[in-house]
Amino acid sequence: MQSYLRSSWNSIINFNWKFGLFLIIIICVPRFIMVLHANQYANYQFIGLIMLLSFIVPFIFLNKKGMRAIGWNRPKSYKWLSIAFISGCLYAYLLFLLGTFLYQDSYQNWYVYIANSYKIPADITIEAKRQMFLIMAGTGMLFSPFGEELYFRGIIHETFVSRFGNRGASMLDSSAFALTHTAHFGVVYWLDGWHFLFIPTLIWCLSMYFLSRLFYLFKVKSGAIWGAIIGHAAFNLSMIYCIFYQL
Repeated sequence: MQSYLRSSWNSIINFNWKFGLFLIIIICVPRFIMVLHANQYANYQFIGLIMLLSFIVPFIFLNKKGMRAIGWNRPKSYKWLSIAFISGCLYAYLLFLLGTFLYQDSYQNWYVYIANSYKIPADITIEAKRQMFLIMAGTGMLFSPFGEELYFRGIIHETFVSRFGNRGASMLDSSAFALTHTAHFGVVYWLDGWHFLFIPTLIWCLSMYFLSRLFYLFKVKSGAIWGAIIGHAAFNLSMIYCIFYQL
């Protein structure tokens, strides 16, 4: 495992679960706070930076062998890339249906709350809405899928493998992914006050956990991190479509 690190890090870092925990703390904790701040003040300019940092972390620490170990290579099964895309779209839409069934258009519906951050004008024209959707969908399919998958399903996952095995590592990186996403929905800022929505948060958190496990499955079946990235991009595309055209 030590050989996964660039030579400049070998005398400083041990590539193990402690390093993985360190990476979670220095990236996920600031990100959690930044998202809560952004939700309160409607200022999301720094969220893209944390996604960019998540993307470059593996390249900072890992050598070529390490990058191949986390799946940064050519896919072995393009069929599973297609399955990943379709499954990601379906998962997001089913999550939309569940939220609508349980909470209608209240802020307890995760998509309704997330939609609030998009600031879609009520009187927006069809053409302007289409352009806004394309911009949001494009960024949503680029920044978080690359940043989060190379980070969570990539380097974080691999740091846990030697101690917990691939299954245990997937459970741990998925838990970190899910808990981090409670900043996007769960601890909510609504009507000038903070609220913690226990049952909706539990549903959302479990949904993110199993979604993360699904992304790992796509990584394994496709033989590359691209399976997870494409599944994630498809989920974001479908979620953004639901927010723009189904709510």
